[in-house]
Amino acid sequence: MMADDAASAALGIELTELAEGAADCRMTVTPTMVNGHGLCHGGYVFLLADTAFACACNSHGPVTVAAGAEITFVSPAREGEALTASARERTRFGRSGVYDVTVRGEDGRVVAEFRGHSRTLREGP
Repeated sequence: MMADDAASAALGIELTELAEGAADCRMTVTPTMVNGHGLCHGGYVFLLADTAFACACNSHGPVTVAAGAEITFVSPAREGEALTASARERTRFGRSGVYDVTVRGEDGRVVAEFRGHSRTLREGP
């Protein structure tokens, strides 16, 4: 999946760990990701978390997409900082799942907490 993810590739997001129901991704905050306050724009933090979520929920094989997600921003990230998003499956039931993602800064502090709800697509028409 990551090999075909042009959005994540354009931002330099790397998949660093992958296991069934889990994934870690890394991204360095570039100058173009900084908002008017000199902080990493929240949309980029969300995108990093969403990428880790996508990798974790697709680790089972069938094509799985986001049914919804929410994020809570805890502390700011700054230009040049490497962020790591760690996604972990909490539960799967039928074609649905719940995943939690923690985004951390280089010093280990929590930057954001993300919860994603997944939906596995039906095969065929």
